[in-house]
Amino acid sequence: MTEFSFTRLRELTDPEHLPALRPKYAHRRPALGLGELDPPPRILLLYGSLRERSYSRLVVEESARLLQFFGCETRIFDPADLPMPDQVQDDDHPAVHELREHAFWSEGQVWCSPERHGQITGIMKSQIDHLPLALKGRRPTQGRTLAVMQVSAGSQSFNSVNTLRVLGRWMRMFTIPNQSSVAKAYEEFDEAGRMRPSSYYDRIVDVMEELVRFTVLLRPHAEQLVDRYSERVESNRPLRAVSNILGSLGDR
Repeated sequence: MTEFSFTRLRELTDPEHLPALRPKYAHRRPALGLGELDPPPRILLLYGSLRERSYSRLVVEESARLLQFFGCETRIFDPADLPMPDQVQDDDHPAVHELREHAFWSEGQVWCSPERHGQITGIMKSQIDHLPLALKGRRPTQGRTLAVMQVSAGSQSFNSVNTLRVLGRWMRMFTIPNQSSVAKAYEEFDEAGRMRPSSYYDRIVDVMEELVRFTVLLRPHAEQLVDRYSERVESNRPLRAVSNILGSLGDR
C-alpha cells in the first residue's frame, strides 16, 4: 500500500475535556456485548464549511471527542484545499488521494453539513463526490456505518440530514436511524468553540452512542452484507470462488 503523509487531519484540542457531558449517565463502552471492541472502531468525520468559526466543524469536533470517550479512533478531514470534482484530471490531487485513504481506513463515518439555501453545502457534496463507489477493486464507503448531522442558522430543519441519508444510501452505507439537527447553532457554542449543555448536545451523544453500537454490531458481517449477485455475475465470481462469505451458512 502507498505510504501517505496525512497533512489534512485536524488536530483535536482538549480531546478528554467534555464540559457538557454528564458522566454519570454516559456509557464508556456503549457497544459492550454487541461484538469485539478490539481493535477500536475507526471513524472518519467530514464537515461542510470552510469558515474560520465553522459550526459544522465544531459539531464534528464535539462528536470526535465523544467517540474517543467511547473508545474509538477518529480522524477529522480538513477539506480546505480539496479541488472541485473533475477540476483536476483523473482526480490526481493530494487532497483527493488523502480523503480516499481516510475513507478506506474507516469502518464508520460522520457527515455534518450546514444547511444553505435549504440544502447541504457544495463543500460537503464535493467531499462525497470524491469518494467513488469502487476504485481499483477497493470500496471506500460500501458496508460502512454512517451518522448524519446538520447545523442551521435559523429554526430547526431536516433538509440537509435528509439529503445526506439519500447520499449515504447511494454510497451503499448503513445509515443509522438517529440523527442530529442543531438549530441556531451560533447560540450553542461558547467563545472557545465548545458546545454548551443542551438537548441538542444530548442528541449528539445519542447519535455517537448509536454509531458505535452499529459499527461494532455490523463489523464482523460487513463483507457478507454487501455481497451481491449482480457483482458476482459481472466479475465472473461463482459462489465457490467467494472466500468464506457463505460457506459456513451451508453447514447449518
